[in-house]
Amino acid sequence: MTEQHLDVARLQRRLAEFAAARNWQPFHTPKNLVSALSVEASELVEIFQWLTPEESGRVMEDPDTAHRVTDEVADVLAYLLQLCEVLGVDPLAALDAKIDRNEHRFPAP
Repeated sequence: MTEQHLDVARLQRRLAEFAAARNWQPFHTPKNLVSALSVEASELVEIFQWLTPEESGRVMEDPDTAHRVTDEVADVLAYLLQLCEVLGVDPLAALDAKIDRNEHRFPAP
């Protein structure tokens, strides 16, 4: 996998194929996907919950914690990409447009 070019569409296809192979598509409704996204984001928050700002900046130095962070980031991204696929949202275009709006909304000094 590391030698192949990764892009959003390819990852979305892999996620869809994974779900289809297990007959999970009926459960991948927008409501269920956004709920799962929230749960996974909360699991990521849990890792950082009681850390000081300094400790949180060093979280990737501990291999076990780094592994947990990486897994939770992957889970969050997986559910977000699946939600975008189901809703027909291009996540990169949405982010690009949001950055444009924020640049106008919050101009640099």
